[in-house]
Amino acid sequence: MDTETPHDVPAERVVKAASSRFAAMQMDLGNIIAILIPPLPILWFGISMLIYALHRHHPDPKVGEYTRWAGYRFYGVMGLIIPVGTFFPGKGVTPWLIAWALGILIIVPWSIWSIVRARNDNWQDIVLPEPEEQEEFDHV
Repeated sequence: MDTETPHDVPAERVVKAASSRFAAMQMDLGNIIAILIPPLPILWFGISMLIYALHRHHPDPKVGEYTRWAGYRFYGVMGLIIPVGTFFPGKGVTPWLIAWALGILIIVPWSIWSIVRARNDNWQDIVLPEPEEQEEFDHV
């Protein structure tokens, strides 16, 4: 892994390998934290949409793939718990605790596995292309 920026490319035009690796792990890290602290899945649901949108279009396509699969896991679990939870009995927290435990059993190990994969993946610095010059239109 080359950690040095090419001398002829400005530093702001290079996405470092370490930055790409961390971006690939962000959704999984957020999933783990959110599922372990009960009120956070609702907040993370909204925040994760922003993270998902940003990282799905990352210059390194591998970041998008890690993010996509982390999204499938979180949105799949939440998409199952919420509709099924509407039919839970009115009094008692036991069904919600069972749903939470199942969510933990699905999200945490799978996300840890994904984080380990991302850490061990081969990441490269990416030189971003020069922005296209926009033509100026003179409207009289």
